[in-house]
Amino acid sequence: MALLLTPGQWADQRANRQRRGRNGGKPTGFDRDHYRRRNEVERTINRLKNSRAVATRYDKRAYVFHGTVTAAAVRLWLRQ
Repeated sequence: MALLLTPGQWADQRANRQRRGRNGGKPTGFDRDHYRRRNEVERTINRLKNSRAVATRYDKRAYVFHGTVTAAAVRLWLRQ
């Protein structure tokens, strides 16, 4: 029994992208500054979560947790 399905060929993929236009295919582009800033924010949150109290959030009240995050941020700032 022969295999009836074949993987998509480059010409087929290109034709599908052109047919779909903006609804499918490669993204139209991205804002480099936006993603650079997003990466910076994500890395900072990751560093904050290295603090056990921030990562597990033992504090029940929001203002206490805010103080915990602030203390962790100050500690990060002083390390730099």
